[in-house]
Amino acid sequence: MTVMPRLVLIRGLPGSGKSTMAAQLAACGYVHFETDQYFERRGRYRFRASQLSEAHAWCEDRVTAALAAGLPVVVANTFTRLWEMDAYLSMWPEVVVIEATGTWPSVHGVPPDKVDDMRERWEALAPAAGVTLMTCDELLAALPPRPASVS
Repeated sequence: MTVMPRLVLIRGLPGSGKSTMAAQLAACGYVHFETDQYFERRGRYRFRASQLSEAHAWCEDRVTAALAAGLPVVVANTFTRLWEMDAYLSMWPEVVVIEATGTWPSVHGVPPDKVDDMRERWEALAPAAGVTLMTCDELLAALPPRPASVS
């Protein structure tokens, strides 16, 4: 890979390392979005299930705007079911998908039984046109070097 992929989706269960990977990509020039950001106010996370649809729309709108501005974007979300990625897959013709598989405690306090429910409904990603499955390390190694900052 010689160019920076414009859109990267990171999928995985709570505690799998999605946000950590997205932060690594943000350090390489990506704009990082995730639905969880909608629920963060003044440094505190307050999830409200009744606002989940609104949160997804908020995230999708920001990704659309960033892509339109020519920015590379990384989106981290559980995406346990493949249709949950459809809105993002339709935003750009070539998308890199990373599957996070770590097993750390959820930073948002998702109860283990809810994580088990998500694990049960997990759908495997099959090869598809316009979708490249990579690991975060593979993507980081393939990115062009960032220019040195001028002091």
